[in-house]
Amino acid sequence: MGSTDRLRQITEAVREAGRMGVAELAGLTGASEMTIRRDLEVLADQGVLERYRGGARSLLLRGEEPPFALRSQEGLETKRRIADEVAGLIADGESVVLDSGTTCMEVARALAHRRLTVMPLSLHAVNALTGTPQLTLLVPGGRPRPGELALTGPLTEASLAALRFDTAVIGCCGLTATDGLTAYDLEDAAVKRAAIASARRVLAVAESAKLTRTALAFVAPASALHAVVTDEAAPSDEADALAAVGVTVRKV
Repeated sequence: MGSTDRLRQITEAVREAGRMGVAELAGLTGASEMTIRRDLEVLADQGVLERYRGGARSLLLRGEEPPFALRSQEGLETKRRIADEVAGLIADGESVVLDSGTTCMEVARALAHRRLTVMPLSLHAVNALTGTPQLTLLVPGGRPRPGELALTGPLTEASLAALRFDTAVIGCCGLTATDGLTAYDLEDAAVKRAAIASARRVLAVAESAKLTRTALAFVAPASALHAVVTDEAAPSDEADALAAVGVTVRKV
């Protein structure tokens, strides 16, 4: 098991249990106790958990998403394939609003040297797109969320309301035909809704695991999406259900 997968497994296990000991985590992951102690220090520095002698307790609620730094390295090759597919769906000259999140960050990198107008909704993506001569970069107002650096609040929503984009690329925490597009954070959900309302076409990006999840905050019904780009592991029944409400499902 790689370190990123092990950190994710530890995070999920401690969150579900509330607290776990070093020996329990070593048994769960197959890693040495010394390795587990180092992993717990990394996760404590990221604000995921709190150390105590012999173990750790979770600082994440069950409905919360793990930190950006942890998610950014998870499934990286899959996210890059999704990003390349999305980039192929966007024509030169288009105006694009680009959502926050780790998959959308990879989309930003895939679009960096294109002749486009792009408004990113996170400072991570703003940084990735700065200094690319062909691309026109629009930066919205708003308050960046710690760690995630996603822009939220009335200033972000007002920036989106003032513009009309050809395409919105939207990330999600959950997506099903029944419950629609959902997010963990209420402010993030409001910004996603504003981005969807500002665009002629909406492309959702979602790793296959998200097609089985429903998060706390409703964003939009699945029928508001024109297409979703996911990976080959997406469950066929959910892909068929999305197609039945008019969403094109593209698996990479």
